Amino acid sequence: MTKDYDSDAEEHEEKEEFIERFAFTADPGQTLLRIDKFLNDRLPNTSRTKIQNALKAGNIEVNGKAVKPNHKIHPKDKITVVFPRSEEKIQLVAEDIPIEVVHEDEVCMVVNKKAGMVVHPGHGNRSGTLVNALLHRFETLPDKNGTDRPGIVHRLDKLTSGLMVVGKTETALNKLAMQFFHRTTSRKYWALVWGDLSDDEGVIEGNIGRSLKNRKLMNVFPEGDFGKHAVTHYRVLDRFGYVTLVECRLETGRTHQIRVHFKHIGHPLFNDPEYGGDKILKGTVFRKYKQFVENCFKLLPRQALHAKTLGFDHPATGKRLEFDTELPEDLKTVIEKWKGYTQNRDI
Repeated sequence: MTKDYDSDAEEHEEKEEFIERFAFTADPGQTLLRIDKFLNDRLPNTSRTKIQNALKAGNIEVNGKAVKPNHKIHPKDKITVVFPRSEEKIQLVAEDIPIEVVHEDEVCMVVNKKAGMVVHPGHGNRSGTLVNALLHRFETLPDKNGTDRPGIVHRLDKLTSGLMVVGKTETALNKLAMQFFHRTTSRKYWALVWGDLSDDEGVIEGNIGRSLKNRKLMNVFPEGDFGKHAVTHYRVLDRFGYVTLVECRLETGRTHQIRVHFKHIGHPLFNDPEYGGDKILKGTVFRKYKQFVENCFKLLPRQALHAKTLGFDHPATGKRLEFDTELPEDLKTVIEKWKGYTQNRDI
């Protein structure tokens, strides 16, 4: 038996830490046994209801195919199970916090998260999170009393703005989790990065794992087995001399993926406080230029990263849904200032 966890997409920048995966191989002498009973024996700490919900959502596969609750396990069958990941039980408090809703129906909701809002409670952030706001808005959410992240299947960093999907029912949460696990969602981000990228488009690859020096940060490990495989596609949208506006498409969803990948290639995100982008890395030594950049830092007191588009299959109808959002004012203002700079080089 193997058990592995797909690590955090504050996908984050959607994160895959919100997905829990189990894999089993039936013994050669396995007697015919219903899949639910087979899993009840092997997942003693998992409720029957949770297993049944995963079966209904198609999150349990035998030999690569989703199965129904009455399916019987045969010798040497390979079984995989994907759950929205459970965490320690904590006391959650509903709070009347305004959130921007882009779409809502009976089973799911898409929100445009503001920069500065933490997605779910954790150490040092027990209140003021998106989860606290959701609990005020809804009477019930899947796993409301069992985890610190009800309805949540992916995440954005605190200082990253943009689109997130929330599951309002257990089945919807399971089906959304499966889409993130199989990478059938589509996500595009806009980022302002330091430097003038040499190519108009490209791909950044490199395993991402916890930094060996600082566990709060991530690092790229280009060789060896450390970290998890990560791929970021990008294309240049506009060039402003010392900074570049790019669109990023995630092929994987690792912790801080865009931020750490661009630092790895020498182009940290503008004003990224954790990956070195909050310093003047490119440009002139003139005092007016320094004042200009510092003014931009004040206008955008966070990394210049926004989750602009999000696409997924509706968990009830199967219809493909695509959402797009405008850039937040802080990022839009700084981009306009850089545009003005390129037209007025005497700054």
